[in-house]
Amino acid sequence: MATPQPHNAPDDSDALENAIAGVAAAMADPSRVRMLSALMDGRAWTATELSAVTDVAPSTASAHLTRLMNSGLIVCLAQGRHRYYRLNGSDIATLIENMMGVSWQRIAAPESTAPRALRTARTCYDHLAGEIAVQIYASLVHQGWITPEGSAVTLHGRQQFLALQIDLSQPGRRKACCGCLDWSERQFHLGGYAGAALLTGFEQQGWLTRQAGYREVAFTVAGLRHLQQIFGVTPRQCIT
Repeated sequence: MATPQPHNAPDDSDALENAIAGVAAAMADPSRVRMLSALMDGRAWTATELSAVTDVAPSTASAHLTRLMNSGLIVCLAQGRHRYYRLNGSDIATLIENMMGVSWQRIAAPESTAPRALRTARTCYDHLAGEIAVQIYASLVHQGWITPEGSAVTLHGRQQFLALQIDLSQPGRRKACCGCLDWSERQFHLGGYAGAALLTGFEQQGWLTRQAGYREVAFTVAGLRHLQQIFGVTPRQCIT
């Protein structure tokens, strides 16, 4: 009987481990982390803007952006003669948000060091995060708008979203909703298509304002009143 020959095919686990190491290596630079943090506002940025926010030379910024693109963390969008960079989807934003939470525990207690405005209300890529978002999520579960584990919007919830002029009928291939762990509050806020639609709806109805280049958002007096009436939100600082 012939002696079996060693099997030299690549191990799938090795490929996965190498891929994880590649993503981690791409993020293992303070300037690249600053770029990713800036892109967490959900907008597309130019290389010049990202060069300024990281305080590096344009040539250095270009090299960093290439590294991030090669790792699949960001994508480049061409509009005529201009090029814009943004995160490569909500799953990348979730990864960065979770890493922020893990990293924050290594340096100091967020209660004493995190900027108050950032903790109160901010964007997490394309949905709302922070103290207000956590309270909204808890209210959605309590009122039965979403399932207890946060994995689906209930029929009652869809009706309530529609009453707020928020249509959830076209999520595409994205999850309808999911719980996204908030790095500053250590509790869940609403992610997925429903989370993005909620933020868009609040902005379209004038309940909140956003400033380009910043993740912090501020709620208007009318917006705060609606949040209190609908979700029982009682934030400590959020009015503009």
